[in-house]
Amino acid sequence: MSETHMTRRERLTLLVLLGAGFTLSVDFSILNVALPEVGAGVGLGLTGLPWIASAYALPAAGFTLLFGRLADLFGRRRLFLAGMVLLVVASLLGGFASGAGTLLTARALQGFATAMATPAALSLLTSTFPEGPLRTRALGLNGALLSAGFTVGAMVGGSLIDLLSWRAAFFLNVPVAVVVIALTPSLIAESSLPERVRTDLPGAVTVTGGLLAVVYAVIEKNALVGAAGAVLLAAFWVIERRSPAPLAPVRILGRPTVKWGNYAGLVIFTMETSMIFLMTLYLQRTLGFSPLVTGLVFGIPGLASMAAGVLAGRFIGRFGYRRVLVTGLAVQGVSNLPLVFVGSGREGLALLVPVLFVSFFGHVTAIVGYTVTATSELPDGEQGLATGLTLMTQNVAITVGIPLLSSIAATRSTELAGIHLALGVDMAVVLVSAALVWFGLRPRGGPGTAVAAAEVVVNEAPVRTAG
Repeated sequence: MSETHMTRRERLTLLVLLGAGFTLSVDFSILNVALPEVGAGVGLGLTGLPWIASAYALPAAGFTLLFGRLADLFGRRRLFLAGMVLLVVASLLGGFASGAGTLLTARALQGFATAMATPAALSLLTSTFPEGPLRTRALGLNGALLSAGFTVGAMVGGSLIDLLSWRAAFFLNVPVAVVVIALTPSLIAESSLPERVRTDLPGAVTVTGGLLAVVYAVIEKNALVGAAGAVLLAAFWVIERRSPAPLAPVRILGRPTVKWGNYAGLVIFTMETSMIFLMTLYLQRTLGFSPLVTGLVFGIPGLASMAAGVLAGRFIGRFGYRRVLVTGLAVQGVSNLPLVFVGSGREGLALLVPVLFVSFFGHVTAIVGYTVTATSELPDGEQGLATGLTLMTQNVAITVGIPLLSSIAATRSTELAGIHLALGVDMAVVLVSAALVWFGLRPRGGPGTAVAAAEVVVNEAPVRTAG
């Protein structure tokens, strides 16, 4: 395999994996811009609307790490295909739902499908392309499409519901998933399996239960459940340190790239998802725009996501993932500053659209930087675990970010003042975190360390191939 050029089979493999990831990413946001219409369609009241998103997000966040490790142990392609089949079933169930219970069940099954398919797809991608320029390029496209999926979901969701019906948002997944299922067996080989598999049942129970409890506690603002979740996660840490066959060897978290990469991912997705939610409120409730217009406002700047995904891989090849990750974080944070001053008049739209261009560019650049960082310098046998960690971080962040910043916004007497405060907190958290990540990923002890070595490998790749 060439270090800089993909074969035809590799391009098709990448297309299938990215198509699946994009579809799953769209799933998260496609209904968010028009929750009232969806709720009215199945008789779900105002207080139940948040559960359309939460029913999806809870299993997507709580089971990603477990399924990422199971993919390593029992076959990545097998788990990927199972997730895509479940997505088809869940989407058909949601599209034909006549009551709230059926709709929420469908959303929960879509969350399980995401937890199964996304870590398997990403680990298939990282194991297909060895560390270097090709993997960086592939991860750049993956980051662009994942973020673009969120944006397209908002845009398409608003458009479909305005023009057709909320049911079309579910049916849209089915043909894409069927094509992916049909092409995968002929393009992607099954990953090698360990000769002897031992299942860490106590670890699986404690980490899944702990994550579900913590995410639920944030959504419902339940301190008791949150404390129980923290206890379960602490128990998981103790179990993994002592287990002869741990679900997630804790030594992997000692690597600076894994530790700081995932911390950056937590900040990236928590804060950007919250900003999009706050701006959705601003557009619809302060400025009075429809879901269709709201989707377009997010969709047009979403083009910056595609550009950033392509360019971020090149930036990493030239400057290293540490610089690109921190710069992307800084751009994402600073871009919030103008939004802190938007007013209640529709002239605010003239400021919002260019700011979203800059914000989305920095956001996707940071996504690519964190994905490359958190999956670098690891053996192939741990790629499923590493990608499971990154996706777990992403799903947890997307789930908890909106409730956290919404609570901050609710402390002000007017909605617009609350949005301003929450955006200010968002900006401060991102900029402080950029500084922490910069120092956390600094090379230690010369070029022999993992961080320094990874930076050298990435930085020298274009020079080596050019010669």
